[in-house]
Amino acid sequence: MPINILMPALSPTMEKGNLAKWLKKEGDKVAPGDLIAEIETDKATMEVEAIDEGTLAKIVVQEGTADVPVNQVIAVLAEEGEDVKAVAGAAPKVPAPDKKQEAKAGASSF
Repeated sequence: MPINILMPALSPTMEKGNLAKWLKKEGDKVAPGDLIAEIETDKATMEVEAIDEGTLAKIVVQEGTADVPVNQVIAVLAEEGEDVKAVAGAAPKVPAPDKKQEAKAGASSF
């Protein structure tokens, strides 16, 4: 069964972060404790460790992506014995930014 890797909350108040860099690439084997990505918050850049074992089947959120919500799928691991290509093909797609929400966020409430 594919394992979703989610954007972690690196602090109690973190709502979103920037995926600065992937330290593993699609097809790489991953073990618990391996460093897989660098995440930037408004206060720091931190390395994220894998908690599961498998093959990195699909990177869903590309490095350099800003404002990734906490708990959004950023990558998918295939477990031992799974078809990596099938897992990659079934990976969720990144939702397109909502232009209405972006416009509201940029609007002033004076």
